[in-house]
Amino acid sequence: MMNNEQFGHSTASAQYFLQLAGYLGIPVISWNADNSGLERRASQSTLQLQLAPSIEHQSAAMLSILERYKWHQFSVVTSQIAGHDDFVQAVRERVAEMQEHFKFTILNSIVVTRTSDLMELVNSEARVMLLYATQAEAITILRAAEEMKLTGENYVWVVSQSVIEKKDAHSQFPVGMLGVHFDTSSAALMNEISNAIKIYSYGVEAYLTDPANKDRRLTTQSLSCEDEGRGRWDNGEIFFKYLRNVSIEGDLNKPNIEFTADGDLRSAELKIMNLRPSANNKNLVWEEIGVWKSWETQKLDIRDIAWPGNSHAPPQGVPEKFHLKITFLEEAPYINLSPADPVSGKCLMDRGVLCRVAADHEMAADIDVGQAHRNESFYQCCSGFCIDLLEKFAEELGFTYELVRVEDGKWGTLENGKWNGLIADLVNRKTDMVLTSLMINTEREAVVDFSEPFMETGIAIVVAKRTGIISPTAFLEPFDTASWMLVGIVAIQAATFMIFLFEWLSPSGYDMKLYLQNTNVTPYRFSLFRTYWLVWAVLFQAAVHVDSPRGFTSRFMTNVWALFAVVFLAIYTANLAAFMITREEFHEFSGLNDSRLVHPYSHKPSFKFGTIPYSHTDSTIHKYFKDMHYYMKQYNKTSVADGVAAVLNGNLDSFIYDGTVLDYLVAQDEDCRLMTVGSWYAMTGYGLAFSRNSKYVQMFNKRLLEFRANGDLERLRRYWMTGTCRPGKQEHKSSDPLALEQFLSAFLLLMAGILLAALLLLLEHVYFKYIRKRLAKKDGGHCCALISLSMGKSLTFRGAVYEATEILKKHRCNDPICDTHLWKVKHELDMSRLRVRQLEKVMDKHGIKAPQLRLASSSDLLNHHHLKERPPLLGNLSLAASAQDLYRWSYKTEIAEMETVL
Repeated sequence: MMNNEQFGHSTASAQYFLQLAGYLGIPVISWNADNSGLERRASQSTLQLQLAPSIEHQSAAMLSILERYKWHQFSVVTSQIAGHDDFVQAVRERVAEMQEHFKFTILNSIVVTRTSDLMELVNSEARVMLLYATQAEAITILRAAEEMKLTGENYVWVVSQSVIEKKDAHSQFPVGMLGVHFDTSSAALMNEISNAIKIYSYGVEAYLTDPANKDRRLTTQSLSCEDEGRGRWDNGEIFFKYLRNVSIEGDLNKPNIEFTADGDLRSAELKIMNLRPSANNKNLVWEEIGVWKSWETQKLDIRDIAWPGNSHAPPQGVPEKFHLKITFLEEAPYINLSPADPVSGKCLMDRGVLCRVAADHEMAADIDVGQAHRNESFYQCCSGFCIDLLEKFAEELGFTYELVRVEDGKWGTLENGKWNGLIADLVNRKTDMVLTSLMINTEREAVVDFSEPFMETGIAIVVAKRTGIISPTAFLEPFDTASWMLVGIVAIQAATFMIFLFEWLSPSGYDMKLYLQNTNVTPYRFSLFRTYWLVWAVLFQAAVHVDSPRGFTSRFMTNVWALFAVVFLAIYTANLAAFMITREEFHEFSGLNDSRLVHPYSHKPSFKFGTIPYSHTDSTIHKYFKDMHYYMKQYNKTSVADGVAAVLNGNLDSFIYDGTVLDYLVAQDEDCRLMTVGSWYAMTGYGLAFSRNSKYVQMFNKRLLEFRANGDLERLRRYWMTGTCRPGKQEHKSSDPLALEQFLSAFLLLMAGILLAALLLLLEHVYFKYIRKRLAKKDGGHCCALISLSMGKSLTFRGAVYEATEILKKHRCNDPICDTHLWKVKHELDMSRLRVRQLEKVMDKHGIKAPQLRLASSSDLLNHHHLKERPPLLGNLSLAASAQDLYRWSYKTEIAEMETVL
């Protein structure tokens, strides 16, 4: 038992005693031992019953006072007194228990080791403090608090039993302090001794009467601090349970004395004390003004209180209301402007709060405020992300405000050595705070104070999608350049030459011959160009006439090529469908430092892009990209809406501005035609701006960090940054019929084919006019026929005759006599043909074979020594044969098929 009021100083003996008892396992019945120099949680391991009200009871009583006067937020101040951590923990546990019916907020918890630690209270704007310390330490703490102006009519200090000690208070204590107290006099000590004896005797009786303890004696003879015997009483913990379960009758109108599982009193009573002047007004005394009883529903009963500063009303418990003038500049979605209700002059719930858009000089002294609210040229409704954030600040910090639009409508940049816009109002102290999407940069930070950023941002670029355009080379895009070269140069050429080579070498094919000896058989159509025709026809599965090779090996090679063509076309057509879908083209800039923007004249035609003058984006570009800044002046816009509209209608190729604002506008575009490209430049954040050395900075910073930690900022961001862009509409549009410009690639392919065909026609004319004569001197059509049958035939005598025949068909005589002679010759020729047929039939009947026809080549005719004796035929052509041979030759040529394919 102890009642020493010198808490934390003369407690060494009690500390050693309780430690020894705990080591030996001996239960202890104590009184006022919560300040014995041991941490409460640590001392619980010693089997201890606490007859005095515990720290938990004191913290509960102190919070009941706060609840009574609706003081929701407070700070905890302790010294390094023994058990101070237990006090803080007890307060936190009690706050958690009461959270359902009364929401407390602990602003901060301070352990004072030096008086400067109290500056944290100044910065936190705390008005209610719970103090746990010795009386001597409390004097030092409260002296420093007075110097820091933390005492007075707006500040409440609630102290514990250890601070009060006796009813005579120190003069340093401020008037109006509240505290919890219980009697620690000698009479109270003697009364508790009798209760302790009762608890002990009832515990012994219950222990001995329990049959389970028949063989367990309440003796400690075996205990020894030396090596003899045991070092811990085995039955101590068992005996403690019986002591803890004891219930003895309490005083009149008080519950029985019982204990919790931790050994604390289940029910406790504490006096509520108030520090007030004495009757002679010379000294301050602690006066009992109420009582706190833990067992009653209404635990607290308090009479009249002398409030801090001798005030007649309790303090608010929160910082006093203060008024702020806040300047803004509208920018969606942070601040949106809309007209107020023309009838009531108020803003609807979803349209924000009233804000003044008129300049100061426009607001005359005799103006009717009610009428001004209905006039949108004076007042409008402000809503948006920043307005919701401001409302949360006003609710938490308890201030009123007036929203005023900046007069010059500029964000704030240095212009001719002077600041303009929002920053100028702060520098000139015309406003207390700027709240909008104001970007933090080094120039602005040099003249004003910024809060912590409430959202990150940077400089971004917005462009418009040009829908409905398919690339003119879309049919080539399924494969890259290397793949097309591999197919066109390697695969097609290799297949063609292999089929041609195998057919030329095969004994069942051409067998390395330039022409066939037997003229009775069907002419063998074989050449390199015909092989090309075969390869291309198989590759594209064209329904055209082709000449198949005769050799087995070359046919097998053709089948291999056909297999390749099937695989190639399957891959090509599968990928072509994706590349022929309507494309959305846009200018793909890498960022603000893209060379096409930094050096605008390097690209022809130059891109058209701009921003908003006197904004953070404009000043950043002017600082780092001077040429670019000079170029884009001609395309700058006065507002973001104008810039985005210019991008949509094609007047601008891109618009440069704050990234979060552009992201919001992209999401708001219902047609989803807008998009931001490239990486953000000059990353920074939006912050609240204050005048230099403003006292409000720390206050708003603390709340802003809390909003970020509890997710309020993220919830606001999700609510306001969500747009109406519906990509599903774009998916539906992609299935619409293709326009002519979307099918442009097919027409370009056809045009390219026509031009190539025209070039081939020109080459054909060049061949027949210039090249064929030279080839005829070197090659009679044999080797050239391997390349192209048509080329080979054009070099032979038969080819020359075909040309002459075509000339005759087209030739008409102008003289009627000439026509008559020609008709006569043709009639004679027809009669000769009939005669020849009759003679052949007669010869066949007699078993005589008709002579074979042999056609002389053009070279034979030219070299024949009877050339001059032969009559001219068809101009420059002659036959080295008889008239009968001429007829047979004419007959054969008429039934011969004209070759029309190379």
